Parts: sequence; C-alpha cells; structure tokens
Amino acid sequence: MRSVWWSLLLAYGSSQAVMAAAPPAGAIDVQAAGDLQISSKLRTHVLEEDQMSAFLIADDIHSDEDGRVVLEGNAEVRRIDSVIKGDRIDYMRSTGQLRVRGNGLLMRDASIVKSPAIDYNIDAETGELSEPDFWLGATGGAGNAERADIFSTDHMRLTQVTYTGCPCPEPAWFIKSRQVDLHFEANEGIARHGTLYFKNVPILYSPYLSFPIRKERKSGFLIPTYGTSTAGGIEFSAPYYFNLAPNYDLTLTPRIMAKRGVQLGAEFRYLGERYGGEMQGTYLHDDRQARRDRWYYGWRHNHALGGGLHASFDIRRVSDDDYFRDFSSLGLNEATNTWLPSTAALSWWNSPYVGGSLSVHKYQTLQDRTSTYLTPQYDKLPELYVRAARYDWGGFDVVSENYATRFVMPFYSGSLSEFDYYRDHRIAPNGNRFSSYTSVAYPIVRAGWYVTPKVGVHLSQYSVDWFEDELTQYRGFNRTQSRALPIVSLDSGMTFERDTSLFGNAAVQTLEPRLYYLYVPYRDQTEIPVFDTAYADFSFSQAFSENVFSGGWDRIADANQLTVGLTSRWLDADSGFERLSLSVAQRIYFRDQRVTLWPHEQGRTRSKSDYLLGANAALTDTLSVRFDAQFNPDSRDRNRMTAGVRWEPKRLASLSAWYRYQRDPRQVYDPTLQLRSEDDQGREQATIAGQWPLSKNWYALGRYDYSIKESRSTQAILGLEYKGDCCWAARVVLQRYAVARDEANTAVFFQLELAGLGGIGSDPMGMVSERISGYQTITPPIPEKTVFERYQ
Repeated sequence: MRSVWWSLLLAYGSSQAVMAAAPPAGAIDVQAAGDLQISSKLRTHVLEEDQMSAFLIADDIHSDEDGRVVLEGNAEVRRIDSVIKGDRIDYMRSTGQLRVRGNGLLMRDASIVKSPAIDYNIDAETGELSEPDFWLGATGGAGNAERADIFSTDHMRLTQVTYTGCPCPEPAWFIKSRQVDLHFEANEGIARHGTLYFKNVPILYSPYLSFPIRKERKSGFLIPTYGTSTAGGIEFSAPYYFNLAPNYDLTLTPRIMAKRGVQLGAEFRYLGERYGGEMQGTYLHDDRQARRDRWYYGWRHNHALGGGLHASFDIRRVSDDDYFRDFSSLGLNEATNTWLPSTAALSWWNSPYVGGSLSVHKYQTLQDRTSTYLTPQYDKLPELYVRAARYDWGGFDVVSENYATRFVMPFYSGSLSEFDYYRDHRIAPNGNRFSSYTSVAYPIVRAGWYVTPKVGVHLSQYSVDWFEDELTQYRGFNRTQSRALPIVSLDSGMTFERDTSLFGNAAVQTLEPRLYYLYVPYRDQTEIPVFDTAYADFSFSQAFSENVFSGGWDRIADANQLTVGLTSRWLDADSGFERLSLSVAQRIYFRDQRVTLWPHEQGRTRSKSDYLLGANAALTDTLSVRFDAQFNPDSRDRNRMTAGVRWEPKRLASLSAWYRYQRDPRQVYDPTLQLRSEDDQGREQATIAGQWPLSKNWYALGRYDYSIKESRSTQAILGLEYKGDCCWAARVVLQRYAVARDEANTAVFFQLELAGLGGIGSDPMGMVSERISGYQTITPPIPEKTVFERYQ
C-alpha cells in the first residue's frame, strides 16, 4: 500500500516499455539449473529499487502520443518484490498518474489488497482506493473498507473498516471502526471508535485504540484482565506497554481491587550486548484491609564482563509476611512462598581446570501468623567458592571444592506482632566456615561392567560467635573447631542383557547389580554449629552418596557400610522404549552410627537400612504407573511412599491419581524421637487431576489435593472449557487454595480467547498447565504466516 508498491512502474522508462514473455509451462533452463544450490530455507532477496526490472504482461500493450502507456486485458506489472493486476492499467508518464480499473490487485510481502478502482500518483505518492478488501500476510488478518486514502509513503487512512484475525470463512469475531490511520514508519495503527463484535454481538468498545501494523513491539494498552478472589474482591487491571527502544521496554499495570484499593505495578526489561535483566515492583498505598502501605520489588541482572568473568544479582523483597497470601492471583505457588532469597555473585569460569565465585545470599523469611515461629535461614555474607578439576589425568579424576563462608542469623524483621519476641533475641550463633574437599578417583570402565575406587579428604575449620550470655546452651563451647576426615569409597556395577518378551511383545531385559562401599571414620562433631545442613531424604541417588546429611556438610556421618542395589529393565526390542523397570536397594552397616545432627539425638544402631523399592511401568501406550517406597523391615513401617497412575487414552483426555507419604526425616533417623503435631514436618497427601471431554465442544478440568495428615484440602481446581467451531474458546476456572495453616483463598478466572487477538479476562492457563499434569490446550496456535503464503 506504500508508494514502493507502485514505483516498480518507474523501470518502464521514458520512451519504451520493457516486455518479457513468460516461459512455456514446464520449461527448464538447463544452464541455470546447473548452477542451483540447495538452501536450508526460503528467504527473500533485498535489492535497490533502481536494480529491479519490471515485467509488463497484458493481452494488449500500447502507448499514445500523449505519453500514456495502456495495458488492457489480464494486465499485470511484476517486480521481484510486488505484483499489480487489473483488467486495465493506464500510466501517464508526464504526471505520474496511475489508474487501475476492474479487478485491481496489489500484492507485497504476502499482503494482498483488492479494489475495483485504484488511482495513484507515483510522483506525489498520493492516491485512493475504493471498496478495498485486504489480507495481511504478516498477521493473517483480513478485512475490508469503504475507502482508502494514501496521503504519503508513511500515512494511509481507511474509512468504515471491518477487520478480523480469524482465518475462517465466517469469522467468529471482528472489529469495526469508523476510521483507521496507518503510520508505516512508526509501525502504528490508530483506530477511532472501534467496537469488538463476537458472534455479531458487540462486546467491547473503545473510542481510541493503538495497535502495531507489523509484529514488532509497539507502545499502547494491552488487553485488560479481570477476575475475583477472596483476598482482593473483584479485580480489574489495564496494562500499558511502552516500547522505549529496541533493547528495553516498560509495562505499567494499574490494578483495581474492590477490597483493597488501587495497586500500581511496573516491569522494566532491558538487554544489551553483554548484559540483560528486568526490574519489577508493585505499590499499594494504604491497603483498606491491612491499614498500611504494601509493596514488592525485584531486580534481576546478568552481566558478562569478559575474560570468563560474569556478574549477576537477583534482589527481591516484600513489605510484610502476608504479601503473597493477600495479592497472589496465580494460586498456590506464590502464596506458599516462605523464604524470599536475594543473591549477588561475581564468578569466573574461563579455565578448563579452575573456576570460582564470590557471592552474597540474604533471605527474607515470611512467617505464618497461624503457625509457630519458623527459624530463618542463615544469610551468607559472603561466600567464596573455588573449584579445581582435572578429568582423565593419566586415568585419574581429581576434583577439589573449597568454600569460605560467613554465616549470620537474622533477627525477625516482619510485621506480625505474634513474633515480637524474636525481633531482639538471638536464636542461633553466627560464625565463619572454611571447608575443602579434595578427591581422587580412578574409573575403570569396560563393556558390561565398571569399578571406581575413590579417596578424598574433607577439611573444615569453624570460628563461631556462640553468644553464650544469650544462648546459654552453648556455654563452654570452643570458639574454634577443626575437623579432618578421610572418605574412601568403591563403586562397582555390571549390566547383563537377554532377549525376552513383555505383554506378548519382543523385549530386551537387563539385570544391573550395583555395589557401593563407603568408609568414613568417626570424629566428635557435637561442638560444630549447624549452619546449612539437614537430614537428606533416603532415595536411590542418596543411597549411593558419601553422606547421610545434605547441605554444607556441617555434619559428616561416620560410615562403614555397603549399599547393594539391583535394577531390571524391559525395553522394546525395536524402539528401545522402557516399558518396565524394577529397582531395590539396601544399606548394610558394619557398625553403629555415632554422629547425629543435634547433640541429644540417638544415633543409628540398626545393622541394615530401610528397603528402597521402585517400579515404573508403561502398561500400554496410554496407561502408566509408578511406585516408590522406603520400608523399614524391622518395624514394618513405611517411611516414604509415592504411588501414582496416569491414563491418557487420547488427545485432550487424561486422568491421574497420586498418593504421597513422608515421615519427618528426624524420626526416620531416630525412631524414638517424639514430636508435637505442629513441629512434625512429615506429610501425607492424596491428589487427583485430569482433563476430560464432556462432548464435542465441552471439556472439564480439575485437581484436588487433600492433606490426610492435617485432614483438610490444600488446593482445589475446577474448570470448564468450551471450544468454538473456529477461532474462539471460553473458559471459567475456580481455584481454592490454602495460604496458611488456617486460611484459604478462593479465586475465579473468566476468559474469552479469540484466536488472532488474544484473551479477554484473567488468564488461568499458566496455572492450569503447571498444576494439572498432562493438560493440553484445546486451541492449538495458528501457524505464523510467511511472505510466500499467497504468492501469485
């Protein structure tokens, strides 16, 4: 529609037409074919306008004494970048006036405009089209207008316009506007008095609407969202997007909440050649429910400094403990945030053998007023990490990991009066920890078996501020502690195979025994503080590890033990797909464990560990089951168990059910330990979830989580979706989720999704896709168009 569409006629010249006859159908230029090269993808060729040749095709081409060139009968003007067609094309060389009459067509970049009458002046670059119909190649949109006026190469105005992004013969939605101005250089379209119609019913009106012409980003209002929740009441937000530059932008989002007031949110994103990041924040002045200001901010940045040096930070803070419980509209994930981390790091990894980082970690602990006080995590102010490694060094693998960390336990700084006691009272010591673990392994790997001996030395030194005047339980503890521990292990395994059958199908069965021996001598560690160490969950990976504790190894368990494991798999003989796997493992202890996490805990005295059992089976192509368990053979108690089944008979149909149980890890290692119910960190939960078609157009989805231990529901999702015949879908989703021990929030999402335009209302799809395993969208995306879509 710009003048370049018409300037192809300039190549006609001042006195002579350049004509080229089309080659016969099926003809091949053998000389040219010999020079052809295979291209990975179609692409366009950019040429200057004075380098482009024009080809004129018509039943009759002639010129008169006034300098007018006339093409009559199936008239076409073709250039490498565009095509003009019509029953008759007249061109006046002296004035630059061009007239197309009868079945006029303009095509460029897969966009097509048809009009019965086109008048255009290539010198003044102005013109008009009557009753144009248009199809936009870049977006797939289409429409028509009563008139189009071309004022310049940059500006066109359409009058009484109808537009739709729906590629169906009878579009489900369209927009009508009295006037649309297109500014091509600015990539901006402005529609005045636009009305959105859905099923021929007007549902949305705007006196002024700005939108991008191309797919490039552009400033303007985004689609507003609305919904309702227990915490905020009826909510409405209208984001405004600022396309400030090609490499940074800003989005401002006013959010009106009936119960709380007006919250302003902002997101600023930036990207440079060697850096990038984003800043986010919200602010609500004088929350009507909480009677105070509420805010959140976050800033994430990554910067490549060169020479393998990299800097980054991620800073996040909220105004109070209840922020995410009150303002989360995404459901369970945000509402259950407990620790909000902030980190900054400077790292160097430019050597194949040595690297390291210097970092700072601070945590904001969000307390729950309905529960007991939650011990904060230690801040690391700072932590220095250096790693050196050399693999296959004469057959040896040498690894050295080294840390120097300053640990500081923060005071409570939240807003809950229930925990005022903890504002000025220390609950744990501070201190410095220096640790180094260097190991040497010699892997021997052969076809069908392997053996890996490994020897390491763990060195630690602590300098501790015990605060004995406040923390009397630590009186008499030495300020400085040192520890040196050798760690010796031998890992070995074999793999056997045989041909067999499973469920009547040819299969390959494997038998994979594994033995892992570990020796660590005893060292008294009762006066070493616990900064960031906890009991590790006993699992198949942990059973073959060097320590029963996880984290920073403030405790290293003494060990003289052998882990025995056996896995058998059934694989499809043709595809190698794993149909069934069975695993079992157990530790055999040759002496009692004396090292415990806390001074008064009882160490392990059993000679054998729990059994670890695992089974995974794809019983059919649509039905699969999974089972994992940790079972105490002496007491016949289960300490951990996960069981689940999933059925997916067809697209948009899936059902799953899960059961999860885990005993408090402290009771697993010390069965005599008695815990109060509020201190018990164990869990027992059942979950059902699925998506199912109710009819040709109606679909149901849902999830239900129930805590058997607490006798309450922790999350419930129920939704209905309707898939329209073309280009639209509607959904309503209800979610109720626990935000505290005795508090829940209910949110309702409504959305009308119009393909080619977007969604109107609150978007629940991110939450649904994450929380409902196997969920599939009922509206597959419309493929992007290319410049080759409508070539003629």
